[in-house]
Amino acid sequence: MLDRRRFLTRALAAAAAPAALWARPAAGMASLTDAWERTLDGANRHVAGRNPAELAADEEYWAEIQRAFAIDRSMVNLNNGGVCPSPRVVQDALRRYLEFSNEAPAYTMWKILEPAIESVRERLAGSFGVDPEEIAITRNASEALEIVQLGLPLAPGDEVLTTNQDYGRMLTTWDQRARREGIVVRKISFPVPPPSMGDLVRRFEEAIGPRTRVLHFCHITNLTGQIFPVGDLVAVAERHGLEAIVDGAHAYAHFPFTHADLGCDFYGTSLHKWLLAPIGTGFLHVRKERIPDVWPLMAASEEQSADIRKFEEIGTHPAANHNAIAEALTFHEAIGAERKAARLRYLRDRWMERVEGMPGVRLYTSREPAMACAISTVGVDGIETPALADHLWSRHRIFVTSILHDDFNGIRVTPNVYTTLEEIDRFARALEAVVEKGLPEA
Repeated sequence: MLDRRRFLTRALAAAAAPAALWARPAAGMASLTDAWERTLDGANRHVAGRNPAELAADEEYWAEIQRAFAIDRSMVNLNNGGVCPSPRVVQDALRRYLEFSNEAPAYTMWKILEPAIESVRERLAGSFGVDPEEIAITRNASEALEIVQLGLPLAPGDEVLTTNQDYGRMLTTWDQRARREGIVVRKISFPVPPPSMGDLVRRFEEAIGPRTRVLHFCHITNLTGQIFPVGDLVAVAERHGLEAIVDGAHAYAHFPFTHADLGCDFYGTSLHKWLLAPIGTGFLHVRKERIPDVWPLMAASEEQSADIRKFEEIGTHPAANHNAIAEALTFHEAIGAERKAARLRYLRDRWMERVEGMPGVRLYTSREPAMACAISTVGVDGIETPALADHLWSRHRIFVTSILHDDFNGIRVTPNVYTTLEEIDRFARALEAVVEKGLPEA
């Protein structure tokens, strides 16, 4: 235990490395990265062979991870679904790059920092399991997905098949194409949680019609955290000659998978969610042979038609944000995707087990590992969702988000690797009290 703690402490302390390590950015930044990799490799060796489920309950190990974050412990942040705090090492890298950029931006940002996007591209591609020439670095999942949604040619009357639980901005994008170009958007519904992954596949396949051209669906929904059988749905699309667009905003670095598990041509995700990268980072994957088929959001030259970088043509932008993705990847890989997912499910199950079966409690998220991970949604009969969320914040300083949908209502509860057991128990006690006694009078 002491050896593992020593190694982890050294790894996380790398965030405080002196500026001298990168005083000459071209070489110094590599030195800092190399130092990270050496210490984190040592830390991983000391937990190697441990079963992820066993390690999920090792509070000494996770205490070291928790100390990597500079967050306000007077509140319990259980709203990690939209955007997550970065660990200190990522924040420090972002500050370093910003400060260096501002020494002489036309040189320091464009000539020194901007070219480093290529190494970030390579690392993201390696993590996702694709060719670097298939990864465009974007500002978020919305931008990544809208590139494909607005860039794929569709004719009036062509149909897009999606669900009424897909992300609002993506549905708005399709609805705008419907208003502007006369395409048709159909949205199927499904129960929460669905009875099986096969049920989701069946609903899509039965809804495909003669004018259907696109299947658009979430890898994991933002409303309840339902994971979709992406590989099976992509196979359905291929059988019917359809495009498959996968919204992976909440999936990448949340639970383990690679592109080989999905098989899709188009995948967009945010990196400021579960990768814990700087706010305003994401990526778009487009299979290499499909790049010429998609128009970029902002104009690119004809010579770039088959170049993934055409999707990054957005004008002047900071290099610091995308360069600091590298530190987030190192932090994520130090924990390991399997260990991370096991810990997230362990935290989720800890509170769900306490309230499951209580009168009036409605769990809209499955506890089956293949069906969900950290994101869960719960409602209480007779209590308005916004009122419950307000009570948790005003009385307990517990921050959740309200999910208000035509088919269900509940609070979305989303812990992260920095969440402590005490914080989970604090939330569980507060929810139990509401279920048993109702909301206190104002």
